[in-house]
Amino acid sequence: MLQRLDMLFEYNSLKPSRQAEKTALLKKMFAEIGENVYIETPFHSNFGGMNVHFGHTIYANFNLTLVDDTHIYVGSYTMFGPNVTVATASHPISPEHRKQDYQYNQPVHIGENCWIGAGVIILPGVTIGDNTVIGAGSVVTKDIPENVVAVGNPCRVLRKINENDRNLISHGRQMEIAKQ
Repeated sequence: MLQRLDMLFEYNSLKPSRQAEKTALLKKMFAEIGENVYIETPFHSNFGGMNVHFGHTIYANFNLTLVDDTHIYVGSYTMFGPNVTVATASHPISPEHRKQDYQYNQPVHIGENCWIGAGVIILPGVTIGDNTVIGAGSVVTKDIPENVVAVGNPCRVLRKINENDRNLISHGRQMEIAKQ
């Protein structure tokens, strides 16, 4: 594990212009990783990505934190805003059990083509369905189905994604499309 944490340190220390080296490090660190994965630095991971399974074409903005005490699965074409935390580990509510250093781990599953907004926290055992948008600042404590927009603390389904969403409207205004 320390070797992976050393690689994580190296990843965070590399200049942006050394992307090929960063990609090679991710391939060594992660349990599985597809092509075209880009993670902005800094990037944090308890076990250096040892339990992380990423599909292809994934973008993560800065300060992605993966508490990967057990497995985290992320489907292809998923995007993470800045300051997102995905946690698989938690501790008991019981003070007696906490005093004994008990911890439990549950995997997290994030579907394909999801957008996880800025500052989202995803808690252990959660599954997020394909094509789902999780609004900025949400705390996801329970499973969220596919093809919905969900927001809040605790995160709840706001609505299904529908045909109007194809018009690129944000906050009531028509948006210009910009290819990244």
